[in-house]
Amino acid sequence: MKITSVAVAEAKKLLLKNSGKALRISVFRGGCSGFMYDFNFDSKKDGDEVISQDGVELAIDSKSFEMLKGSTLDYSKSLQNRGFIVKNPNAKSVCGCGKSFI
Repeated sequence: MKITSVAVAEAKKLLLKNSGKALRISVFRGGCSGFMYDFNFDSKKDGDEVISQDGVELAIDSKSFEMLKGSTLDYSKSLQNRGFIVKNPNAKSVCGCGKSFI
């Protein structure tokens, strides 16, 4: 998984408030297309895949990691969608609101 420079910069700002934790990305069942992403700050756990880039650590559980292989984590600053986004080449389709995928 790759992380854009914009996502790194935003994660660093948020990590100042969550010192000692990693940005956790999880995939779970939900949304109108079948799966959704969840982002939070959490401690690393045994079995996590950990990706480090420019001082930011991503923690991804093994099941989610399989669905995220080859993805890019980015950050959107648009008026309609502000927050972390995943560009996932494994997604067969994305719902109209862009929050869930198959």
